[in-house]
Amino acid sequence: MRMLGIKKLDTFIFKSFALLFAGTFFICLFIFMMQFLWRYVDDLVGKGLEMTLLAQFFFYSALTLVPLSLPLAILLASLITFGNFGERYELLAMKAAGVSLFRIMRPLILFSVFLACVSFYFQNVIAPKAQTKLWTLLVSMRQKSPEVDIPEGVFYDEIPDYNLYVKSKDRETGMLYGLMIYNFSDGFDNAHVIVADSGSLEMTADKEHLYLHLYSGEQFENLKAQTASAQNVPYRRETFREKHSIIAFDANFNMVDAGFMSDQSISKDMLQLRASIDSMTVAGDSVGRSYFKGTQANYERKLTQADSLKLAAHPALRVNVDSLFAAQTLLKKKDILKAALRQAENTGNDWEYKSFSLTENDKRIRQHWIEWHKKITVSLACVIFFFIGAPLGAIIKKGGLGMPVVVSVLIFIFYYIIDTGATKMAKSGSLDIWKGVWISTFVLMPVGAFITYKSNKDSVVFNADTYIEWLKRLVGIRATRHIVKKEVIIEDIDYRHVEQALQALSAACQAYLRAHKLSGMPNYVRLWQKSGHDGEVASISDALERLVETLSNSTDAVVLNQLNAYPILSATAHQSPFRAAWINALAGIFLPLGGILYVRIWIFRLRLAKDLQQVVKTSDEILEKIQTIN
Repeated sequence: MRMLGIKKLDTFIFKSFALLFAGTFFICLFIFMMQFLWRYVDDLVGKGLEMTLLAQFFFYSALTLVPLSLPLAILLASLITFGNFGERYELLAMKAAGVSLFRIMRPLILFSVFLACVSFYFQNVIAPKAQTKLWTLLVSMRQKSPEVDIPEGVFYDEIPDYNLYVKSKDRETGMLYGLMIYNFSDGFDNAHVIVADSGSLEMTADKEHLYLHLYSGEQFENLKAQTASAQNVPYRRETFREKHSIIAFDANFNMVDAGFMSDQSISKDMLQLRASIDSMTVAGDSVGRSYFKGTQANYERKLTQADSLKLAAHPALRVNVDSLFAAQTLLKKKDILKAALRQAENTGNDWEYKSFSLTENDKRIRQHWIEWHKKITVSLACVIFFFIGAPLGAIIKKGGLGMPVVVSVLIFIFYYIIDTGATKMAKSGSLDIWKGVWISTFVLMPVGAFITYKSNKDSVVFNADTYIEWLKRLVGIRATRHIVKKEVIIEDIDYRHVEQALQALSAACQAYLRAHKLSGMPNYVRLWQKSGHDGEVASISDALERLVETLSNSTDAVVLNQLNAYPILSATAHQSPFRAAWINALAGIFLPLGGILYVRIWIFRLRLAKDLQQVVKTSDEILEKIQTIN
């Protein structure tokens, strides 16, 4: 193990992840299988299918859903694994030992790449065969006749050409009471109606016919012929005490030919997809050229050079179609318009057929390209979801099946919505194929890189207090001071030095107020020509905070209360928002953004003027109090 560079830490991390991955994979596979089964439950229920057929159906559907289950399982397992590490402080211990997050993730990165290769193998080799088997089985199940289970009180039409009504039935003996049977096997006009007091229905041994036993009833048969008049319709009425008949009803399961799947994109690997795309492209081009040549030959009647010279020499030979039409009789005009309308309809139908054939060929080409790209993007999703789940778990630091399940489901839904919507646009041709298929990867890849980078730097990405504080600074809401008397004072105050610092702070504030007319409107052009840094206000703010820190050691309650009156100065909000002057110039050019920032800067200038005046006032009050103390 040491020769391969595998350490105990790698083994511990891999075991922690592998056990969770195995559980989450089967859970995700089960969920997707239930969702798939729910779509086709109507094709399976009531058909009397054998367990072996149902087992094949579930087996092939599970194989086709493996590539879709892997990314979600990796995302959920990585979230839970690293959430457990963070919750149990194991991640903190690893980092304290000098192990970086990338080093912790290294064995699982290799494992996720391996799973991506497994996903690609399933999609390219196993999934096409499984899709062929699955859809062949599903179509065969759809074509199988349902079991005869006639309900009470409603008409039952699952038997071809028959409608049966049963008033009541005895489930123990199988006897049916109050029967009414409509037989349309000879056509609707020659319907047979049978009414019987009781009867029974059973399947023959070969499961290809139904044996119907009826007792004490009547049969009405309409004998109307195709040419019979409506005034004289003959019919036949038959009364019987016992009647037996056989109805054709094939209840056997017959597997359809799998050849219908040969043209479907989901039944091909990447090499077959490329070969089919090339053949369909060549066929489409040849058909398009033949349509073009046919249209050119039929509708572009070009004159020869001799005919052109003849017409140029004899203008009288030119024909005015409108005058010719106006000279015709009304009956002739009607015939001409009918012929023109008929020709236009034929031309429209011809173009509609040609357009349909070319459009269908293009649609099939797009479907093949989408399937080709999907085999790559779904495999890459395994790696991308790991780089989202692992750092998210390290940041959230919550294990178990609570928060990780919620976060992983939300991320997967976000991915699924983007991928499904863009793929549909690509199928319709409104978006380039590679854009539609790859857009979900292009969206999630930067997200994974950003979260991994922030987690490796121990950034507080999901700390709500950080964002609340940033929003407060953005809208101008600031915290207030809460200075109270200290129980233990380590360092005594040098009041002579404090007096000098207070006088210097007041002088600096007054000098800044005189030099910068903060109460007036700032010049819009000059504002965006400067860099967003004001060293004078930053120096005043630093001096103020040092002075507050020094005076917080005072034992005088009045001084401590006056310290709370000092505002917390913002050193940059009254200037251009960016340090680089060229970025400020760009912001000022875009008037909507520049106008909003300009108003914000103006408001902060007015607030800074009030703050500096408050600093001067509070400093003078504290200075008077200190002089009294001395």
